[in-house]
Amino acid sequence: MENSKDKKKSLFIKSYGCQMNEYDSERMLEILEPFNYSSVAGPEDADLIILNTCHIREKAAEKIYSELGRIKKIYRTKKRDTKIAVAGCVGQAEGQEIINRSPIVDLVFGPLTYHQLPEMLENINTEKGLPNKKLVNIDVPDVDKFNEMKGSRKSLRSISSLLSIQEGCDKFCSFCVVPYTRGVEISRPANQIMKEASELIEAGAKELILLGQNVNAWNGRVSGNKNWSFPNLIRELSKLDIARIRYITSHPRDMTDELMRSHQDVEKLQPYLHLPIQSGSNKVLKEMNRGYTFGEYMRIIDKTRVYRPDIAISGDFIVGFPGETDKDFNDTLKIVKEVKYAHAYSFKYSSRPGTPASLMENHIEENVKSERLKILQDLIKEQTRDFNKSFVGKEIDVLIDKPGKGENRMSGRSAYLQSVHMDGGASMIGKILKVKVTKSRDNSLEGIAS
Repeated sequence: MENSKDKKKSLFIKSYGCQMNEYDSERMLEILEPFNYSSVAGPEDADLIILNTCHIREKAAEKIYSELGRIKKIYRTKKRDTKIAVAGCVGQAEGQEIINRSPIVDLVFGPLTYHQLPEMLENINTEKGLPNKKLVNIDVPDVDKFNEMKGSRKSLRSISSLLSIQEGCDKFCSFCVVPYTRGVEISRPANQIMKEASELIEAGAKELILLGQNVNAWNGRVSGNKNWSFPNLIRELSKLDIARIRYITSHPRDMTDELMRSHQDVEKLQPYLHLPIQSGSNKVLKEMNRGYTFGEYMRIIDKTRVYRPDIAISGDFIVGFPGETDKDFNDTLKIVKEVKYAHAYSFKYSSRPGTPASLMENHIEENVKSERLKILQDLIKEQTRDFNKSFVGKEIDVLIDKPGKGENRMSGRSAYLQSVHMDGGASMIGKILKVKVTKSRDNSLEGIAS
């Protein structure tokens, strides 16, 4: 690829979906910075556009083709030689079909090969006047991408920094495409994670968010041929000069007693647990191949609350899974009422091609799914409002991480991951302040910093 002495180039990356994609987009920018790429806010003046896609939800691919249609209109009248790439899980799943349907795309690659970006861009670059080359790179590489990314993360300045520690999934839930787009579970080596954490802290991070498709499945080998468990890693990270540690997303099957106890023992580990259940029905959970029951999930919640009584629980739900009856759906409402979630994500089941669930019979009608989703979401919203109201009049610790909306407004996060807004100035950014909560909203708090 052209070296760092060449002219400056602009890069626009749009991320879809989960925080893993946000992390991957950050790494792509870091990989390209030595080649004189710098980030721009929109696609209009970009030399390189990367759409970093998610394939979890229904019609994910169609959304990307719509976006490509908008980009095509932008560049129809421009003479700029802009390269366009589709990355991420849609890229992995669709491959050559993306270029067939949208010939403006020059490059398609998946989440396992973005460390090869400089070489891929070199391969699609052509001499002026010649047609653009096209490249699809979705083969699983022989090497771990994290071992190939040599660049430092010191250029990233983020108060709350994402740190990917685990990727892929071996659970093969019947509705999920992740094992097919992200591959099998891989845990990054502990020394690699510790080094990246130190770089993020040196760049100004006050909070580390540990990421993985099944983050609590992480296990790693360290010097002396020893194995670390995920709680070991959390304890070692807590010894660094960092104020807060979080992790997302966990799987109930990997929720060990040692990890639950860490919420009591490790002061820097925040009182927040995102633990998807997907359904409250044992029958549906079995069909989903989740590997646990309603009762086993509740035992995890109850035991974690013994160790950390104030812990905020969030979750994920899918309504309208094939064969879900009214009783099954009522079982889901039952567990929501029992757990009293601080926050939760809920979605209608959408069939993903190639998954076992897509071949099941008794798919639920769309209007039934929509009706059930509204009932569930109304219940979750009520619980979130009640959770937030419980903080009014209390003083809480808030990590201020960015300016808020409006003049002299600041925004931050509580230990329980609530957005908290207040009056203040830029000097507050990066500090953990005591904030008296004066008002609660559906999804945030208002307060006064002391």
